[in-house]
Amino acid sequence: MEDLMVQLIDRFGYWGVLLLIAVENLFPPIPSEVILTFGGFLTTCTAMRPEGVVLASTGGSVAGAVLLYGVGRLLAPERLEALLRGRVGRFLKLEADDVHKASEWFAVRGAPSVFYCRCIPILRSLISIPAGMAGMRFVPFLLLTTGGSTLWNILLVGAGALAGHSWPRISAVLAQASVGVKFGLYAACLGGLAFLFVRPMQKARKNKAAANAASAGASPAGAPPAAADKRP
Repeated sequence: MEDLMVQLIDRFGYWGVLLLIAVENLFPPIPSEVILTFGGFLTTCTAMRPEGVVLASTGGSVAGAVLLYGVGRLLAPERLEALLRGRVGRFLKLEADDVHKASEWFAVRGAPSVFYCRCIPILRSLISIPAGMAGMRFVPFLLLTTGGSTLWNILLVGAGALAGHSWPRISAVLAQASVGVKFGLYAACLGGLAFLFVRPMQKARKNKAAANAASAGASPAGAPPAAADKRP
């Protein structure tokens, strides 16, 4: 399967990444680590760009997540469980317990779990189903899914680009890493982006506030001096 995924990306570029990531959301056994790290590697030896791979992979993630969100909105829990216990579950290699686990995450952590679960195997896809079942509003769901997917894709595509020809080893390590390790990498990615974008914004706001304070404390240009006190 991994060879087929590599061939698809090598042949179709960004569209191959988008398609595979969309399918990965619906068919969790497909390893996103292979898709994204290989896509990152290709940015070092082809015309593909890292931002293009991230954009394509995020588009695929969102497309697959929206479809599963729709499944959650349209199917009753009993019907979904029956499907997963039958041929559909065997084909997708999913069990009803997987959906129960995702539902527990959503019940305990609420809407933010849609964001955080994008780095947790199996749950990264299935969290969309309980979000749909709970009637979560679509726009917040879309924003949280897009944000979480983008961060995770940036991390893996970046890892593949940095690893170069060693990307298979990096993807294997990431695929075998525990949930805790992946969540730590996800948090590190989030912290790094905050450092890159939030701090400059805060600094700009402080500089603007300081400039405004200095301007308010200075006399307006051309203003006459205050009249001298004529009292004896």
